[in-house]
Amino acid sequence: MELTLLITGIIAFAYAKISKLMNKRKIFDNKTVFSVWNSSFALIAGILIIYIFNFMAKNGIQGGLEPRTFAFITTAAIAFAVYNFIAAGKADKKKSEKIFAFNLEWAETVYFAAFFAAVVMFLFLQAFKIPSASMRNTLLEGDNLFVNKITYGVRLPFMKDRIIKFNDIKRGDIIVFRFPAENKEQVNCGEPQYGRDFVKRVIGMPGDTVEMKDKQVFINGELMPAQPYEVYQDIQRFKQEDLSFSQEEYQKLWEERKLEKHLGMYLRDNFGPVTIPQGTYLGIGDNRDYSCDSRFWGPIPEENIKGKAWFIHWPLKRIGLVK
Repeated sequence: MELTLLITGIIAFAYAKISKLMNKRKIFDNKTVFSVWNSSFALIAGILIIYIFNFMAKNGIQGGLEPRTFAFITTAAIAFAVYNFIAAGKADKKKSEKIFAFNLEWAETVYFAAFFAAVVMFLFLQAFKIPSASMRNTLLEGDNLFVNKITYGVRLPFMKDRIIKFNDIKRGDIIVFRFPAENKEQVNCGEPQYGRDFVKRVIGMPGDTVEMKDKQVFINGELMPAQPYEVYQDIQRFKQEDLSFSQEEYQKLWEERKLEKHLGMYLRDNFGPVTIPQGTYLGIGDNRDYSCDSRFWGPIPEENIKGKAWFIHWPLKRIGLVK
């Protein structure tokens, strides 16, 4: 979302700067040029709105782009563009100056707001909506929350490592991260997950050996005590399938995100043992029987972790800190 806002800000900034330059050079004294440029304001606004709505739709955020929403925005933008073209063509010099000032003010407001929001979302907070039941009952489908991106440190845009570190990632933290897919063709849990943000609870730390036997989690050979956030909804158990490959092959397939292709749902109840590579973490959903997580698609690189799930702001009855 922060990249979407940044692009929106750049487009609005370019419109404002080009408008000032054209006005300074008296190019807008030509009525036809001014009419075309004035109508383009509506079209650019419509494109930006469609772009943002389309991004929301692709990322499962409520209010995404539906066909009728697209048709409404497009129709409104075209109608506004035609109106602006006619209005600019009929305007005298004083009226033209007011129209120019209005468009410029809105463009500058949009780019300032978009740049400010992008900086906030790059460095401090990210809005996130829970798309599935994988974190029940801690996080429910439809919960809208803020992700605290500063808690683990400061990372500049497009950089892998944090330039300043504050808190360490801990076992039990609920993290939001970019899915660790290497390409758009990679399929996990039945479909491509490339580019999506996921939310899971950290269970395995770097260097840990993690194993699951009949739904029970063992960390470094010791049974992990039952936690109040764990949910098991399916009484069925998938028995451990006889493995046709060695422990080394098992570990390699897991790290390469290919283990699911061989064992599928058997990994849900009986998984590992695997050793978590340095710089990575193992994340599992609280709703253990209905979660597409590290058991199936491997470790989570620290560079993919955006922040810690922090505060539910909607719906009103769910407002509160995430625990």
